[in-house]
Amino acid sequence: MPVAGEAAAAPPGDPDLRRLADVIEQVAAAAVAAGRSPADVRLLLATKTIDPDRILRVLGAGHRLIGENRAQEVVAKADALAPSEHECHFIGHLQANKINQVLPHVSCVQTVDSAELGRRLHSRAELLDRTLDVMVQVNVSGEDSKSGIALAQAPELLATLAGFDRLRVRGYMTIGLNSPDLAAVRAGYRSLADFRDGARSKGLAGAEQATELSMGMSGDFAAAIAEGSTMVRLGSAVFGRRAPNGPPQPEAAR
Repeated sequence: MPVAGEAAAAPPGDPDLRRLADVIEQVAAAAVAAGRSPADVRLLLATKTIDPDRILRVLGAGHRLIGENRAQEVVAKADALAPSEHECHFIGHLQANKINQVLPHVSCVQTVDSAELGRRLHSRAELLDRTLDVMVQVNVSGEDSKSGIALAQAPELLATLAGFDRLRVRGYMTIGLNSPDLAAVRAGYRSLADFRDGARSKGLAGAEQATELSMGMSGDFAAAIAEGSTMVRLGSAVFGRRAPNGPPQPEAAR
């Protein structure tokens, strides 16, 4: 799904759609600046804490890809969003006891960071008689606060997931280094892109279809695109800055 032209022109009175149109232009510009086509970068809207009415307006404008961080929000919003065509990815830490709740409502789990989680997802997908897209979550920054495996562990997990016939490994997901040092942030993203390319050239098990790079958020998406991201996950850039313990602030600056 291309970024450019993904959503219709925003009505003058809808700040979310105005910001969405602006973000689409920024993502496209970042792709062009990196010598890439805007069509090569998908925009995933992170909808954590966003109420279904606001999400429906975005979907109604033509955007289709959203992501949720919390199992309870996936379930709570599912009925309201069901009539509107869309694709939902799970982009948060998925507890094993929440798999049954989440899987009926998502097409991809981007945060697979263990063989055990992969096994449980495979078993549930088998019961649902479906194939589930997954991504390997890698911690490129080495920060303890971030989930994901180390790059050195990625080949083993990739091979394990490839052995589950109900899972389709589409690529890799990461959260960038939390630092004002843009060069260091980019280096982390570059390491994951290099791993993807190297895994494919070496013919590692599971690497052939694992082409996606879900990396880059509202504060660093241009850097991620410059290093090869194929999917950026933006929330506050469109829906406004979230309050620490409550809903986002719609008019907050990006």
